[in-house]
Amino acid sequence: MVVQVALALVLLICSGLMFRTFRALTNVNPGFVGPATLQTFRVSIPGGMVKENEQVVRTQEEILRRLAAIPGVGSLGVISVLPMTNGGWHDPIFIENHTYAEGELPPLRTFRFISPEYLDTVGTPLVAGRKITWNDTYKKIPVVMVSENLAREYWHDPSAALGKRIRVGTKDDWREIIGVVGNVYDEGVSKPATTSVYWPLLMDHFESDDSMSMRDVTYVLRSSRTGSQSFLNEIRQAVWSLNPNLPLADVHPLDFFYKRSMARTSFTLIMLGVAGCMALLLGVVGIYGVIAYSVSQRTREIGVRMALGAQQPTLTGMFVRHGLFLTGIGVACGVVIAIIVMRLMSTLLFKVNPTDPLTYVAVSVGLIATAFLASYLPSRRAATVDPVEALRAE
Repeated sequence: MVVQVALALVLLICSGLMFRTFRALTNVNPGFVGPATLQTFRVSIPGGMVKENEQVVRTQEEILRRLAAIPGVGSLGVISVLPMTNGGWHDPIFIENHTYAEGELPPLRTFRFISPEYLDTVGTPLVAGRKITWNDTYKKIPVVMVSENLAREYWHDPSAALGKRIRVGTKDDWREIIGVVGNVYDEGVSKPATTSVYWPLLMDHFESDDSMSMRDVTYVLRSSRTGSQSFLNEIRQAVWSLNPNLPLADVHPLDFFYKRSMARTSFTLIMLGVAGCMALLLGVVGIYGVIAYSVSQRTREIGVRMALGAQQPTLTGMFVRHGLFLTGIGVACGVVIAIIVMRLMSTLLFKVNPTDPLTYVAVSVGLIATAFLASYLPSRRAATVDPVEALRAE
């Protein structure tokens, strides 16, 4: 019984800490709002279909216009790769007037290519400056936006980054930072927010290319109809009305990717919760059985005590204390084991101490209260023993 109690305590503490981890993850602002109302899908325009880079972007903008005409669409935009999809373009950037050691390469940054409406659609805030416009895009004005954490890394304040210039390669044009964007957790909210750079969809002299456009992009639509089959059918018809040869891929609400990023935590929480409940049930059954057996084996003693004037609360308390004593030993052992186990599992936790006192106390008190009930119910049988029959039977 002591082993069962200790095992139940360990599993319930692990489950409690994972629950607190899950709560902490859901309280982190991922850099976008209302993912359940954001419908996403990917469209790729190959070179064999549209050759000119500018025409690629104009085709993408025309698709946006047709999608905007669908009833229920509030706003929409385009991005090269969605956050939390474990993909995208990663390269270092060079800061103008920043000194680099010989052979030093700056850290890799996450590159995102966006349309002007994207940030407003997903709810990513503009911290300072202005957004990229379609005029910037089509006139190929050398502008760029950076994330807040990247701005703070180099200039300590988002507004101080405005007007500074960056580039990717030595043959590229310097591009002026015109805006600072709120941080986005591209790799999941359990990991630090990525340092990101936001580029226009169409540029000259980028990555040593004379001209480039982002041909593979993801459309994001904000709508209360997200996920419904009729809405998806209207989206497909809007895209195919422009070009029936454009396939739609990865058709999911953004909430799909958001929940997937927390799948490991959710799965661990469920499995530990189920195991903890089963262990608790076995512990309760064990306590009940031990006390019930003890009462049946001490019938003569109970009769003697009652003949000498022992009252019902005294007899019941005697067996309840026995059950709580065994439970206390199990709880003490379980706490020690849980501390060791959770230190080994600390990588699964997020903003939660492996020895969080609130969780340990709450689980221990709950287990002791459950053990009290499991001990009290069979202990009441001691008070129903007839002392005369007990002594006569002996």
